[in-house]
Amino acid sequence: MIRSSSGVGLGADMLDAGDVDTLIVSGGAGVDEAIGSPSLTYWIRTASQRARGIASVCSGAFLLAQAGILDGRSATTHWANTAQFARRFPQVILEPDRIYVADGHVWTSAGITAGIDLALALIAEDLGEAVAVRTAQQLVVYRRRPGGQSQHSTLTEVGGRASRFAELLAWMAERLAEPLGVERLAAQAAMSPRNFSRAFTAATGLSPAKAVERLRLEAARDEVETSAASIDQVAAATGFRDPERMRRAFIRAFGQPPQALRRAARA
Repeated sequence: MIRSSSGVGLGADMLDAGDVDTLIVSGGAGVDEAIGSPSLTYWIRTASQRARGIASVCSGAFLLAQAGILDGRSATTHWANTAQFARRFPQVILEPDRIYVADGHVWTSAGITAGIDLALALIAEDLGEAVAVRTAQQLVVYRRRPGGQSQHSTLTEVGGRASRFAELLAWMAERLAEPLGVERLAAQAAMSPRNFSRAFTAATGLSPAKAVERLRLEAARDEVETSAASIDQVAAATGFRDPERMRRAFIRAFGQPPQALRRAARA
């Protein structure tokens, strides 16, 4: 019996690496320790050579990368781990905003519930779309969830790391259509522009300009995927003003233009 972090005991039998059809590696709090196990890395590498399909959930991508399975491939992992993953495995093509990524027969997914999205995609691959749709209906979940990992809020992520500027971030989010230069933000924070830029970047890990862009991207993507507003209207309402400027920002952040994300959300 293996005692889980929640206290529930899980029974586990020895599994021969040659018996695996689809190898699915989970993540979690034990990943850092597991990465340091040469025998586990060897087992994963051996099983992957025989498996028809390979997949990971959440930080399980670290184990696949450690085994060399993701070298040169596109992959994703939980958004909170993407910076660490990118530093540790530069040979992997990281797509940080994706819920799941399929690169050939190797699949990776983001957080724990993204494992449901991944499982439904695997069902569709193996048994057809109709079975995947019926499975989603039984589970009462989306067959294709709209959006990507950027659905986690910038206000929550950045504000949570730096409560000093949480109120300012909320103020910014309510005024995205307005000019939000450093001078205005500094005045709102009652600081000099130079001191504000330095303190904000140190506290949040983002420059003021990058934080404004993140908030605008978050709001714009939500509008693009859920509203009937035109791309021009979305650009104006979220402070990008120029649709082409917004398109370039979307491609940098999400790898796709707004129109493509809208089509995917409504598919």
